Amino acid sequence: MNRTFAAGLFAAVLLGGCGPKNNAPESDDSDNRIRHRIEYNAVRIDTLRRGDFTYELISNGRLEAAQRSELRFQTQGVIARIDAANGTRIAHGGVIARLDTVQPALQLRRARLTLEKARMEFLDQLVGQGYPLGDTLTPPVEMLRLARIRSGYADAETALAEAQHALDACTLRAPFAGKVADIVRRVHETPDGSFCTLLDDSRLRVRFTVLESEVGRLHVGQAVGVSPYADADREISGHIVTINPTINDNGQVAVEAEVRNDGTLLDGMNVRVAVRERIAGKLVVPKSAVVIRDNEEVLFRYRDGKALWTYVRTSLANSREYVVEANRDRGAELAPGDLIIVSGNLNLADGSEVTAEGAR
Repeated sequence: MNRTFAAGLFAAVLLGGCGPKNNAPESDDSDNRIRHRIEYNAVRIDTLRRGDFTYELISNGRLEAAQRSELRFQTQGVIARIDAANGTRIAHGGVIARLDTVQPALQLRRARLTLEKARMEFLDQLVGQGYPLGDTLTPPVEMLRLARIRSGYADAETALAEAQHALDACTLRAPFAGKVADIVRRVHETPDGSFCTLLDDSRLRVRFTVLESEVGRLHVGQAVGVSPYADADREISGHIVTINPTINDNGQVAVEAEVRNDGTLLDGMNVRVAVRERIAGKLVVPKSAVVIRDNEEVLFRYRDGKALWTYVRTSLANSREYVVEANRDRGAELAPGDLIIVSGNLNLADGSEVTAEGAR
């Protein structure tokens, strides 16, 4: 095979490979075209109505027993007996602990003997003035007074009362019914300072603060709900007992409420306090209905399958709802009976096509 023939054969093969293939199907233009499909956003709607709004003010506080007292012995001595333990509930006048009473008891006995001797001297003074022995009714009042002083009878009565008080002070009693706490001393030790704390936790106080702008909505006797942090779903009812008439440096007002202990609350427990007030005749929407657009509060009304961007102002809020009104400065309109979008509105724009579920 000469070189000229081989080159021609190679060119023919190349030309044959590049030519059209009769068995290849023609391309379908519809497969190469991007199909445009209008997407409808699924939303939920509801009818806007006037109704009651529950104003809710939330604050934090700490429970304190309504009555609380640190108890201590009024005399020196060594602890002889402890009749209560931490957590013991004790009645008014009940014995909590006692000191050793040997020395006070001896002093009391000595004071009684001294008083008896002074009494005999007192009667002798009256006999010396010509009155029968034991007659304390006939002598003039001034004579009786002088006889008591000269005989030492008056001093002996005072000494006896002091000795009796010293003996009584060896017993620590509850000044009111409550629960004992903070006992750290043991028998045979000398109490130094406070011996224990007595708490009447059948009722508890909670102190919390509110802003200056909020205090006008509060009043003494107003209901509150108190929830322990450890069990936020449980709420104990109470009422406001005091509102401090001054504002602190942070622009806050101190408020105090009281609750009855259901047996689960403890002195010092951290709680959430909710103050509620029912306000009638407001346009109320779920919080999910209001979104932010252009740094403004907006909700979407529903009309003819479209979402209509509506500027609003929220005036009051609780954990679930807003009170709204049309933002007249932005030319907005809002009225009872309007259908509003309450969910599915996060990505909507003005005029978005939507498919709606819910109230019509």
